[in-house]
Amino acid sequence: MTYFPPISSPGQGGGSAPQGILRLGELLGALSHALDLTEGQPKGHCVRCCWIGMQAAQALELPPQVRSDLYFTLLLKDLGCSSNAARICQLYLTDDLSFKQNFKTVRGSRQGIEFLLRNTALGASPLKKLKTLGHVIARNDQLAGELIETRCNRGASIARQMRFSEDVAQGIASLDEHWDGGGLPQGLKGAAIPLFARIALMAQVADVFAASAGAEAAAAELEARAGSWFDPDLVPVFTAVIRRPGFLADLQDPGLEAEVFATPQAQHIHAVDEDYLDEIARAFSLVIDAKSPFTHGHSQRVARYSGLICDQLGYSPERRRWMVRGALLHDIGKLGVSNTILDKPGKLTDEEFSLIKRHPVLGHEVLSRIAAFRELADVSAAHHERLDGKGYPYGMDASQLTQEMRVMAVADIFDALTAERPYRAAMPLEKTYAIMDGMAGPAIDPDCYAALQDAVTASGWPSASDARLPEGTWELPAAERSA
Repeated sequence: MTYFPPISSPGQGGGSAPQGILRLGELLGALSHALDLTEGQPKGHCVRCCWIGMQAAQALELPPQVRSDLYFTLLLKDLGCSSNAARICQLYLTDDLSFKQNFKTVRGSRQGIEFLLRNTALGASPLKKLKTLGHVIARNDQLAGELIETRCNRGASIARQMRFSEDVAQGIASLDEHWDGGGLPQGLKGAAIPLFARIALMAQVADVFAASAGAEAAAAELEARAGSWFDPDLVPVFTAVIRRPGFLADLQDPGLEAEVFATPQAQHIHAVDEDYLDEIARAFSLVIDAKSPFTHGHSQRVARYSGLICDQLGYSPERRRWMVRGALLHDIGKLGVSNTILDKPGKLTDEEFSLIKRHPVLGHEVLSRIAAFRELADVSAAHHERLDGKGYPYGMDASQLTQEMRVMAVADIFDALTAERPYRAAMPLEKTYAIMDGMAGPAIDPDCYAALQDAVTASGWPSASDARLPEGTWELPAAERSA
Protein backbone atom coordinates (compact mmCIF):
# COMPACT_ATOMS: atom_id res chain seq x y z
CA MET A 1 0.00 0.00 0.00
CA THR A 2 1.44 3.36 -0.99
CA TYR A 3 0.91 6.33 1.26
CA PHE A 4 2.97 9.25 2.41
CA PRO A 5 4.83 8.65 5.68
CA PRO A 6 3.32 9.65 9.02
CA ILE A 7 4.19 13.14 10.18
CA SER A 8 4.30 14.86 13.53
CA SER A 9 1.26 15.95 15.51
CA PRO A 10 0.83 19.29 17.30
CA GLY A 11 3.41 19.75 20.01
CA GLN A 12 5.92 17.42 18.31
CA GLY A 13 7.58 20.04 16.12
CA GLY A 14 7.24 19.19 12.45
CA GLY A 15 6.11 22.63 11.32
CA SER A 16 6.79 23.97 7.88
CA ALA A 17 10.27 25.07 6.88
CA PRO A 18 11.39 28.56 7.90
CA GLN A 19 9.52 31.01 5.72
CA GLY A 20 12.54 33.27 5.34
CA ILE A 21 14.08 30.85 2.86
CA LEU A 22 10.94 30.48 0.75
CA ARG A 23 11.39 32.19 -2.60
CA LEU A 24 8.42 33.82 -4.28
CA GLY A 25 9.38 32.41 -7.66
CA GLU A 26 9.55 28.89 -6.24
CA LEU A 27 6.21 29.28 -4.47
CA LEU A 28 4.24 30.65 -7.42
CA GLY A 29 6.08 28.51 -9.92
CA ALA A 30 5.03 25.40 -8.02
CA LEU A 31 1.45 26.63 -7.74
CA SER A 32 1.48 27.37 -11.48
CA HIS A 33 1.42 23.59 -11.98
CA ALA A 34 -2.17 23.77 -10.73
CA LEU A 35 -2.92 26.24 -13.52
CA ASP A 36 -1.45 23.76 -16.00
CA LEU A 37 -3.95 21.21 -14.70
CA THR A 38 -6.99 23.37 -15.38
CA GLU A 39 -5.73 24.17 -18.89
CA GLY A 40 -5.12 20.51 -19.71
CA GLN A 41 -1.46 21.29 -20.37
CA PRO A 42 1.58 19.10 -19.68
CA LYS A 43 3.26 19.66 -16.32
CA GLY A 44 5.41 22.75 -16.25
CA HIS A 45 3.72 24.62 -19.11
CA CYS A 46 3.62 27.97 -17.28
CA VAL A 47 7.19 27.53 -16.04
CA ARG A 48 8.40 26.79 -19.58
CA CYS A 49 6.49 29.81 -20.90
CA CYS A 50 8.22 31.88 -18.25
CA TRP A 51 11.62 30.63 -19.35
CA ILE A 52 10.90 31.30 -23.03
CA GLY A 53 9.52 34.76 -22.34
CA MET A 54 12.46 35.68 -20.12
CA GLN A 55 14.87 34.60 -22.84
CA ALA A 56 13.13 37.08 -25.13
CA ALA A 57 13.23 39.75 -22.40
CA GLN A 58 16.99 39.31 -22.15
CA ALA A 59 17.37 39.75 -25.89
CA LEU A 60 15.19 42.87 -25.71
CA GLU A 61 17.35 44.22 -22.83
CA LEU A 62 14.30 45.10 -20.74
CA PRO A 63 15.01 46.93 -17.45
CA PRO A 64 15.18 44.82 -14.24
CA GLN A 65 11.83 45.96 -12.79
CA VAL A 66 10.10 45.37 -16.12
CA ARG A 67 11.61 41.89 -16.32
CA SER A 68 10.40 41.15 -12.80
CA ASP A 69 6.81 42.09 -13.64
CA LEU A 70 7.04 40.12 -16.88
CA TYR A 71 8.31 37.08 -14.98
CA PHE A 72 5.20 36.89 -12.81
CA THR A 73 2.89 37.69 -15.72
CA LEU A 74 4.27 34.63 -17.50
CA LEU A 75 4.03 32.33 -14.47
CA LEU A 76 0.48 33.46 -13.65
CA LYS A 77 -0.94 34.03 -17.14
CA ASP A 78 -3.60 31.36 -16.56
CA LEU A 79 -4.79 32.57 -13.13
CA GLY A 80 -8.36 33.02 -14.35
CA CYS A 81 -8.67 29.90 -16.45
CA SER A 82 -10.69 27.84 -13.98
CA SER A 83 -13.50 30.41 -14.04
CA ASN A 84 -14.85 29.39 -17.46
CA ALA A 85 -14.51 25.61 -17.16
CA ALA A 86 -18.10 24.94 -16.12
CA ARG A 87 -19.44 27.24 -18.83
CA ILE A 88 -17.40 25.45 -21.51
CA CYS A 89 -18.89 22.11 -20.47
CA GLN A 90 -22.37 23.59 -20.41
CA LEU A 91 -22.16 25.30 -23.80
CA TYR A 92 -20.16 22.78 -25.80
CA LEU A 93 -21.21 19.55 -24.02
CA THR A 94 -17.59 18.54 -23.76
CA ASP A 95 -14.68 17.89 -21.45
CA ASP A 96 -13.22 21.27 -20.51
CA LEU A 97 -9.67 19.95 -20.10
CA SER A 98 -9.30 18.47 -23.58
CA PHE A 99 -11.27 21.38 -25.08
CA LYS A 100 -8.83 23.91 -23.64
CA GLN A 101 -5.78 21.85 -24.52
CA ASN A 102 -6.82 21.42 -28.14
CA PHE A 103 -7.96 25.04 -28.51
CA LYS A 104 -4.41 26.27 -27.95
CA THR A 105 -3.42 24.95 -31.38
CA VAL A 106 -6.19 26.78 -33.28
CA ARG A 107 -4.97 29.62 -35.49
CA GLY A 108 -7.80 30.98 -37.67
CA SER A 109 -11.50 30.77 -38.51
CA ARG A 110 -11.24 27.64 -40.64
CA GLN A 111 -9.31 25.79 -37.95
CA GLY A 112 -11.83 27.12 -35.45
CA ILE A 113 -14.73 25.47 -37.25
CA GLU A 114 -12.80 22.21 -37.55
CA PHE A 115 -12.01 22.43 -33.85
CA LEU A 116 -15.69 22.83 -32.96
CA LEU A 117 -16.65 19.86 -35.13
CA ARG A 118 -14.12 17.67 -33.33
CA ASN A 119 -14.64 18.93 -29.79
CA THR A 120 -18.36 19.73 -29.40
CA ALA A 121 -21.00 17.37 -27.96
CA LEU A 122 -18.62 14.47 -27.49
CA GLY A 123 -20.52 11.20 -27.14
CA ALA A 124 -23.87 12.81 -27.94
CA SER A 125 -26.33 11.49 -30.51
CA PRO A 126 -25.93 12.84 -34.07
CA LEU A 127 -29.07 14.96 -33.65
CA LYS A 128 -27.87 16.40 -30.34
CA LYS A 129 -24.43 17.11 -31.77
CA LEU A 130 -25.92 18.87 -34.82
CA LYS A 131 -28.21 20.96 -32.66
CA THR A 132 -25.39 21.95 -30.29
CA LEU A 133 -23.06 22.79 -33.17
CA GLY A 134 -25.70 24.99 -34.76
CA HIS A 135 -26.14 26.87 -31.51
CA VAL A 136 -22.46 27.48 -30.79
CA ILE A 137 -21.45 28.29 -34.37
CA ALA A 138 -24.26 30.83 -34.72
CA ARG A 139 -23.10 32.55 -31.53
CA ASN A 140 -19.40 31.75 -31.79
CA ASP A 141 -18.03 35.29 -31.50
CA GLN A 142 -20.33 36.15 -28.61
CA LEU A 143 -19.59 32.94 -26.70
CA ALA A 144 -15.84 33.17 -27.25
CA GLY A 145 -15.87 36.76 -26.06
CA GLU A 146 -17.83 35.82 -22.96
CA LEU A 147 -15.53 32.95 -22.04
CA ILE A 148 -12.31 34.88 -22.58
CA GLU A 149 -13.55 37.99 -20.82
CA THR A 150 -14.55 35.93 -17.79
CA ARG A 151 -11.16 34.28 -17.65
CA CYS A 152 -9.08 37.39 -18.27
CA ASN A 153 -10.92 39.64 -15.85
CA ARG A 154 -10.87 37.00 -13.13
CA GLY A 155 -7.16 36.39 -13.58
CA ALA A 156 -6.34 40.09 -13.45
CA SER A 157 -8.44 40.53 -10.32
CA ILE A 158 -6.66 37.71 -8.51
CA ALA A 159 -3.26 39.09 -9.56
CA ARG A 160 -4.16 42.42 -7.97
CA GLN A 161 -5.23 40.62 -4.81
CA MET A 162 -1.77 39.03 -4.71
CA ARG A 163 -0.23 42.55 -4.67
CA PHE A 164 1.12 42.47 -8.21
CA SER A 165 1.38 45.65 -10.23
CA GLU A 166 -1.26 46.87 -12.65
CA ASP A 167 1.16 46.04 -15.46
CA VAL A 168 1.04 42.37 -14.40
CA ALA A 169 -2.76 42.47 -14.09
CA GLN A 170 -3.15 44.03 -17.53
CA GLY A 171 -0.73 41.54 -19.05
CA ILE A 172 -2.95 38.72 -17.79
CA ALA A 173 -6.16 40.52 -18.80
CA SER A 174 -4.93 41.02 -22.38
CA LEU A 175 -3.40 37.59 -22.98
CA ASP A 176 -5.76 36.80 -25.88
CA GLU A 177 -5.52 40.10 -27.73
CA HIS A 178 -4.09 39.90 -31.27
CA TRP A 179 -1.85 42.38 -33.07
CA ASP A 180 -4.37 42.93 -35.88
CA GLY A 181 -7.23 43.69 -33.47
CA GLY A 182 -8.93 40.35 -33.98
CA GLY A 183 -8.37 39.09 -30.46
CA LEU A 184 -10.43 39.22 -27.28
CA PRO A 185 -11.82 40.46 -24.97
CA GLN A 186 -11.39 44.11 -26.00
CA GLY A 187 -10.15 43.83 -29.58
CA LEU A 188 -7.01 45.82 -28.76
CA LYS A 189 -4.72 46.43 -31.70
CA GLY A 190 -1.00 46.91 -32.21
CA ALA A 191 0.92 48.77 -29.52
CA ALA A 192 -2.29 49.23 -27.51
CA ILE A 193 -1.80 45.62 -26.40
CA PRO A 194 0.41 45.56 -23.27
CA LEU A 195 3.92 44.33 -23.98
CA PHE A 196 3.62 41.64 -21.31
CA ALA A 197 0.53 40.20 -22.98
CA ARG A 198 2.24 40.17 -26.38
CA ILE A 199 5.21 38.30 -24.97
CA ALA A 200 3.10 35.90 -22.89
CA LEU A 201 0.91 34.80 -25.81
CA MET A 202 3.94 34.20 -28.01
CA ALA A 203 5.64 32.21 -25.25
CA GLN A 204 2.47 30.16 -24.81
CA VAL A 205 2.19 29.28 -28.50
CA ALA A 206 5.92 28.56 -28.66
CA ASP A 207 5.72 26.07 -25.79
CA VAL A 208 2.58 24.34 -27.09
CA PHE A 209 4.02 23.79 -30.57
CA ALA A 210 7.55 22.99 -29.38
CA ALA A 211 6.13 20.30 -27.09
CA SER A 212 3.95 18.75 -29.78
CA ALA A 213 5.98 19.23 -32.96
CA GLY A 214 9.46 20.50 -32.15
CA ALA A 215 11.39 23.76 -32.15
CA GLU A 216 11.24 24.46 -35.87
CA ALA A 217 7.48 23.95 -35.94
CA ALA A 218 7.15 26.42 -33.06
CA ALA A 219 9.26 29.03 -34.85
CA ALA A 220 7.32 28.51 -38.08
CA GLU A 221 4.02 28.93 -36.25
CA LEU A 222 5.11 32.27 -34.80
CA GLU A 223 6.23 33.45 -38.24
CA ALA A 224 2.93 32.38 -39.77
CA ARG A 225 1.05 34.54 -37.26
CA ALA A 226 3.33 37.59 -37.50
CA GLY A 227 1.23 40.69 -38.14
CA SER A 228 -2.03 38.89 -37.39
CA TRP A 229 -1.71 37.47 -33.89
CA PHE A 230 1.77 38.68 -33.06
CA ASP A 231 3.82 41.86 -33.04
CA PRO A 232 5.96 41.49 -36.21
CA ASP A 233 8.90 43.16 -34.48
CA LEU A 234 8.86 40.63 -31.64
CA VAL A 235 8.57 37.52 -33.80
CA PRO A 236 12.25 37.56 -34.92
CA VAL A 237 13.32 37.92 -31.29
CA PHE A 238 11.40 34.78 -30.34
CA THR A 239 12.41 32.76 -33.38
CA ALA A 240 16.06 33.55 -32.68
CA VAL A 241 15.58 32.14 -29.17
CA ILE A 242 13.75 29.07 -30.47
CA ARG A 243 16.23 28.32 -33.26
CA ARG A 244 19.21 28.61 -30.96
CA PRO A 245 21.04 25.25 -30.84
CA GLY A 246 19.98 23.33 -27.78
CA PHE A 247 16.70 25.21 -27.24
CA LEU A 248 14.49 22.13 -27.15
CA ALA A 249 16.92 20.21 -24.96
CA ASP A 250 16.99 23.13 -22.52
CA LEU A 251 13.19 23.35 -22.57
CA GLN A 252 12.92 19.67 -21.69
CA ASP A 253 15.74 19.67 -19.13
CA PRO A 254 14.55 18.54 -15.67
CA GLY A 255 16.70 21.30 -14.18
CA LEU A 256 14.85 24.06 -16.03
CA GLU A 257 12.38 24.63 -13.21
CA ALA A 258 15.11 25.20 -10.63
CA GLU A 259 16.77 27.64 -13.01
CA VAL A 260 13.54 29.59 -13.46
CA PHE A 261 12.91 29.72 -9.71
CA ALA A 262 16.45 30.90 -8.96
CA THR A 263 16.47 33.84 -11.36
CA PRO A 264 16.89 37.27 -9.71
CA GLN A 265 13.54 38.41 -11.13
CA ALA A 266 11.81 35.81 -8.98
CA GLN A 267 12.81 37.64 -5.80
CA HIS A 268 12.31 41.24 -6.85
CA ILE A 269 8.79 42.16 -5.75
CA HIS A 270 7.63 40.90 -2.35
CA ALA A 271 9.14 39.37 0.73
CA VAL A 272 7.38 36.07 1.42
CA ASP A 273 6.28 36.50 5.02
CA GLU A 274 3.40 34.80 6.84
CA ASP A 275 0.87 37.46 5.84
CA TYR A 276 1.79 37.17 2.18
CA LEU A 277 1.60 33.38 2.31
CA ASP A 278 -1.94 33.73 3.65
CA GLU A 279 -2.84 36.11 0.82
CA ILE A 280 -1.46 33.74 -1.80
CA ALA A 281 -3.37 30.81 -0.27
CA ARG A 282 -6.60 32.85 -0.27
CA ALA A 283 -6.00 33.91 -3.87
CA PHE A 284 -5.47 30.34 -5.05
CA SER A 285 -8.55 29.22 -3.13
CA LEU A 286 -10.50 31.54 -5.43
CA VAL A 287 -8.93 29.83 -8.45
CA ILE A 288 -9.87 26.43 -7.02
CA ASP A 289 -13.46 27.30 -6.12
CA ALA A 290 -14.10 29.03 -9.46
CA LYS A 291 -13.75 25.66 -11.19
CA SER A 292 -17.37 24.69 -10.45
CA PRO A 293 -20.44 26.68 -9.39
CA PHE A 294 -21.07 23.97 -6.81
CA THR A 295 -17.75 24.60 -5.05
CA HIS A 296 -18.11 28.37 -4.70
CA GLY A 297 -16.80 29.28 -1.25
CA HIS A 298 -15.95 25.67 -0.38
CA SER A 299 -12.25 26.13 0.31
CA GLN A 300 -12.70 29.23 2.43
CA ARG A 301 -15.41 27.53 4.47
CA VAL A 302 -13.33 24.40 5.05
CA ALA A 303 -10.59 26.77 6.18
CA ARG A 304 -13.02 28.46 8.55
CA TYR A 305 -14.21 25.20 10.09
CA SER A 306 -10.67 23.86 10.35
CA GLY A 307 -9.70 26.99 12.24
CA LEU A 308 -12.68 26.68 14.59
CA ILE A 309 -11.86 23.04 15.34
CA CYS A 310 -8.24 23.99 15.99
CA ASP A 311 -9.41 26.62 18.46
CA GLN A 312 -11.45 24.04 20.37
CA LEU A 313 -8.52 21.60 20.41
CA GLY A 314 -6.09 24.19 21.76
CA TYR A 315 -3.81 24.63 18.77
CA SER A 316 -1.28 27.42 18.96
CA PRO A 317 -2.04 30.51 16.82
CA GLU A 318 0.88 29.60 14.54
CA ARG A 319 -0.29 26.02 13.99
CA ARG A 320 -3.89 27.14 13.54
CA ARG A 321 -2.78 29.59 10.87
CA TRP A 322 -0.84 26.81 9.16
CA MET A 323 -3.91 24.57 9.16
CA VAL A 324 -6.14 27.28 7.72
CA ARG A 325 -3.64 27.81 4.93
CA GLY A 326 -3.66 24.10 4.12
CA ALA A 327 -7.46 24.00 4.13
CA LEU A 328 -7.58 26.86 1.63
CA LEU A 329 -5.47 24.75 -0.74
CA HIS A 330 -6.80 21.26 0.08
CA ASP A 331 -8.75 20.87 -3.17
CA ILE A 332 -6.15 22.30 -5.54
CA GLY A 333 -6.05 18.94 -7.34
CA LYS A 334 -9.69 19.46 -8.39
CA LEU A 335 -8.33 21.78 -11.09
CA GLY A 336 -7.23 18.62 -12.90
CA VAL A 337 -10.69 17.00 -12.87
CA SER A 338 -13.11 17.66 -15.71
CA ASN A 339 -16.29 19.57 -14.98
CA THR A 340 -18.19 16.83 -16.77
CA ILE A 341 -17.49 14.89 -13.56
CA LEU A 342 -17.51 17.68 -10.97
CA ASP A 343 -20.87 19.04 -12.13
CA LYS A 344 -22.53 15.75 -13.07
CA PRO A 345 -26.13 15.67 -11.74
CA GLY A 346 -26.17 12.05 -10.66
CA LYS A 347 -24.22 8.97 -9.69
CA LEU A 348 -20.67 8.70 -10.97
CA THR A 349 -19.59 5.70 -13.01
CA ASP A 350 -16.71 3.61 -11.71
CA GLU A 351 -14.39 5.27 -14.23
CA GLU A 352 -15.52 8.75 -13.23
CA PHE A 353 -15.11 7.92 -9.57
CA SER A 354 -11.57 6.67 -10.17
CA LEU A 355 -10.76 9.99 -11.85
CA ILE A 356 -12.15 12.09 -9.03
CA LYS A 357 -10.23 9.99 -6.51
CA ARG A 358 -7.05 11.29 -8.15
CA HIS A 359 -7.61 14.88 -7.06
CA PRO A 360 -5.87 14.55 -3.67
CA VAL A 361 -2.90 12.96 -5.44
CA LEU A 362 -2.75 15.77 -7.98
CA GLY A 363 -2.96 18.31 -5.18
CA HIS A 364 -0.19 16.58 -3.27
CA GLU A 365 2.03 16.68 -6.35
CA VAL A 366 1.52 20.44 -6.66
CA LEU A 367 1.96 21.40 -3.00
CA SER A 368 4.89 19.08 -2.32
CA ARG A 369 6.89 20.92 -4.97
CA ILE A 370 7.26 23.66 -2.37
CA ALA A 371 9.83 22.57 0.22
CA ALA A 372 8.14 24.55 2.99
CA PHE A 373 4.74 22.99 2.14
CA ARG A 374 5.72 19.29 2.25
CA GLU A 375 3.90 18.53 5.50
CA LEU A 376 1.02 20.75 4.46
CA ALA A 377 0.76 18.71 1.25
CA ASP A 378 0.44 15.49 3.27
CA VAL A 379 -2.32 16.89 5.47
CA SER A 380 -4.28 18.42 2.60
CA ALA A 381 -4.11 15.23 0.56
CA ALA A 382 -5.71 13.18 3.36
CA HIS A 383 -9.06 14.98 3.56
CA HIS A 384 -10.92 11.98 2.08
CA GLU A 385 -9.18 9.34 4.21
CA ARG A 386 -11.08 7.46 6.96
CA LEU A 387 -10.03 5.97 10.27
CA ASP A 388 -11.14 2.51 9.12
CA GLY A 389 -8.91 2.64 6.04
CA LYS A 390 -11.82 2.80 3.59
CA GLY A 391 -11.12 6.31 2.35
CA TYR A 392 -9.07 7.49 -0.59
CA PRO A 393 -6.70 7.96 -2.32
CA TYR A 394 -4.29 5.87 -0.22
CA GLY A 395 -6.56 3.90 2.11
CA MET A 396 -4.73 5.20 5.17
CA ASP A 397 -6.05 4.06 8.56
CA ALA A 398 -6.10 5.49 12.08
CA SER A 399 -2.48 4.55 12.72
CA GLN A 400 -1.37 6.71 9.80
CA LEU A 401 -3.69 9.70 10.15
CA THR A 402 -2.39 12.60 12.20
CA GLN A 403 -4.72 14.85 14.15
CA GLU A 404 -4.33 17.59 11.53
CA MET A 405 -5.51 15.20 8.83
CA ARG A 406 -8.51 14.25 10.96
CA VAL A 407 -9.40 17.90 11.57
CA MET A 408 -9.43 18.70 7.88
CA ALA A 409 -11.49 15.61 7.03
CA VAL A 410 -14.19 16.59 9.55
CA ALA A 411 -14.27 20.18 8.30
CA ASP A 412 -14.54 19.03 4.67
CA ILE A 413 -17.39 16.60 5.34
CA PHE A 414 -19.36 19.09 7.41
CA ASP A 415 -19.04 21.76 4.75
CA ALA A 416 -20.01 19.25 2.09
CA LEU A 417 -23.18 18.01 3.75
CA THR A 418 -24.49 21.51 4.40
CA ALA A 419 -24.08 22.43 0.74
CA GLU A 420 -26.37 22.42 -2.25
CA ARG A 421 -25.33 20.04 -4.99
CA PRO A 422 -26.68 19.51 -8.50
CA TYR A 423 -28.48 16.36 -7.32
CA ARG A 424 -29.76 17.40 -3.86
CA ALA A 425 -30.54 20.38 -1.66
CA ALA A 426 -28.39 21.53 1.24
CA MET A 427 -28.92 19.39 4.32
CA PRO A 428 -30.20 21.03 7.53
CA LEU A 429 -27.99 20.86 10.58
CA GLU A 430 -29.99 18.10 12.30
CA LYS A 431 -29.67 15.78 9.31
CA THR A 432 -26.00 16.65 8.90
CA TYR A 433 -25.33 15.70 12.51
CA ALA A 434 -27.34 12.49 12.14
CA ILE A 435 -25.07 11.44 9.26
CA MET A 436 -21.86 12.48 10.98
CA ASP A 437 -22.91 10.77 14.23
CA GLY A 438 -22.84 7.50 12.32
CA MET A 439 -19.42 8.31 10.90
CA ALA A 440 -17.81 9.19 14.23
CA GLY A 441 -15.48 6.35 15.16
CA PRO A 442 -15.43 4.24 11.99
CA ALA A 443 -14.70 7.13 9.61
CA ILE A 444 -14.04 10.40 11.41
CA ASP A 445 -12.32 11.26 14.67
CA PRO A 446 -14.88 11.63 17.52
CA ASP A 447 -12.83 14.30 19.31
CA CYS A 448 -12.49 16.43 16.18
CA TYR A 449 -16.19 16.00 15.46
CA ALA A 450 -17.12 17.01 19.02
CA ALA A 451 -14.86 20.06 18.67
CA LEU A 452 -16.69 20.99 15.47
CA GLN A 453 -20.08 20.70 17.17
CA ASP A 454 -18.93 22.89 20.04
CA ALA A 455 -17.59 25.47 17.60
CA VAL A 456 -20.78 25.46 15.52
CA THR A 457 -22.93 25.92 18.63
CA ALA A 458 -20.77 28.81 19.79
CA SER A 459 -20.85 30.45 16.35
CA GLY A 460 -24.64 30.84 16.23
CA TRP A 461 -25.24 28.59 13.23
CA PRO A 462 -28.52 29.27 11.35
CA SER A 463 -31.59 27.27 12.24
CA ALA A 464 -32.02 23.72 11.03
CA SER A 465 -34.49 24.90 8.42
CA ASP A 466 -31.86 27.21 6.91
CA ALA A 467 -28.55 25.49 7.45
CA ARG A 468 -26.61 27.24 4.71
CA LEU A 469 -24.35 30.06 5.69
CA PRO A 470 -24.29 33.08 3.36
CA GLU A 471 -22.24 33.16 0.18
CA GLY A 472 -22.03 29.95 -1.42
CA THR A 473 -22.39 26.32 -1.94
CA TRP A 474 -19.94 23.63 -1.12
CA GLU A 475 -19.10 20.18 -2.30
CA LEU A 476 -20.18 16.70 -1.27
CA PRO A 477 -17.29 14.22 -1.08
CA ALA A 478 -17.18 12.02 -4.15
CA ALA A 479 -17.16 8.92 -1.95
CA GLU A 480 -20.79 9.64 -1.10
CA ARG A 481 -21.69 10.42 -4.70
CA SER A 482 -20.63 6.95 -5.79
CA ALA A 483 -22.83 5.25 -3.25
